[in-house]
Amino acid sequence: MVLKSMKISTVMKCVQGSACSLHLNIKGTLSLDENIRGLEICSLSLDTQQSQCTNVRFARKKSKMLNGKKVHVQFNCIEVNVAQHIYVTMKTVPNYCEVKLSQEYYVEDCRNSDVGKYIPACSAGQFDYNVDRARKIISVNVSDFLRDQDYYVRLCHKWFTCEDVGAFAVIKGKESLKSVSLKYSQLLPCLCIEGWLAIPDARRIQLCPFENDTKALWDNIVYNPATQTLAWEPACPVLVMVNLCRLMKSNDHCEDIQNSSKNSPEKVKYSRVDTHPRLCMKFTTKQGSWVKCPFAHGEFPAWKMRTATAAEQIRVFFTSQTKAQFSVLVCNRTQLASCESVGMHHSVSVGDSVSITMSQEMCGSTICIQGWRTDVDYSVPLQICDIHCGFCGQTYSDGNSAKAMTHRYPSNEEFKTSLRVDRVVNPENV
Repeated sequence: MVLKSMKISTVMKCVQGSACSLHLNIKGTLSLDENIRGLEICSLSLDTQQSQCTNVRFARKKSKMLNGKKVHVQFNCIEVNVAQHIYVTMKTVPNYCEVKLSQEYYVEDCRNSDVGKYIPACSAGQFDYNVDRARKIISVNVSDFLRDQDYYVRLCHKWFTCEDVGAFAVIKGKESLKSVSLKYSQLLPCLCIEGWLAIPDARRIQLCPFENDTKALWDNIVYNPATQTLAWEPACPVLVMVNLCRLMKSNDHCEDIQNSSKNSPEKVKYSRVDTHPRLCMKFTTKQGSWVKCPFAHGEFPAWKMRTATAAEQIRVFFTSQTKAQFSVLVCNRTQLASCESVGMHHSVSVGDSVSITMSQEMCGSTICIQGWRTDVDYSVPLQICDIHCGFCGQTYSDGNSAKAMTHRYPSNEEFKTSLRVDRVVNPENV
């Protein structure tokens, strides 16, 4: 039992005019005999795998004089960093039969009051900022950091880590002006300002002042006409429920389309999507809901449904700039967005029409003709309502109006001509 004990603590060395530093304070106790010439103390950083060793030597004469006595040894010259994980060993010189003591040790972090106050790596500074939205520049002023020490500032997008969105700026410690200007492309909720001292393993501080600016997140919608795919990818991490919905013209409410709900932390994709102006995407978070209609500005082909009535029949036909298949039914509108079927489904292609026989009882303010595309997975249904059957005349209406207007019933040749003309669609009226 040569080595009796080993105790480890942290000490701080502060020299006037210089920054303070942390060191291991290692104390050991051993029973000395004349054959032991000293102690070897080693520290291994478990974070970096770097090691440091030192020897404490005993004079031969003192070893004989203190033979069998307890000797206390202290060593505090091993410099360490904040929050470092250290493995310390102590053994005799020469080393007999692997006689040694070992211990793991964690250096205090910046939460310790003394370490946080005096160690440079914990002096991360403070931010003040100003946003120039017209020039897309954020001006950052830094205070409360070590004098004569350079300081780094950058913008980053915070995901699991903070990812660069441009080069970092340097504030020179010798300069009196402690501010920098950083350019940004878009204000996002995950856009943060990060700063740290220009020293190894320095503590970093972050300020994310735009966390409530979620409106810009819903702009990143992309449609691929070749694959009929509508996709949205978040520019920042966000907990959101995504739906396709039908924009109601009467009150601007967007009614969810069945089986379109998606909850994904990465990318949301819908295949075989109708490019109708009223088909939109709805984003719902704890802060509220946002609706974006990617086809509302007429860049993509749309379609229309029209009807012509005569006697006891309603003739339904569709105009579209692209080939499409449709389904038609007569329904009873029980609510604004709900229409229950009261007849058979009819299939129709662009360029064709379908005739529906209407009885006196089926004509009324709640009866609608509903049509939608069947050659896609997601389509918005259009309705022509307030059907006034032509028992006493002939009427004509389209899917943009809830009221029918008097119109002469076209012949077959006239009807084909009207189809060719109606292929020029004005999406603003859809």
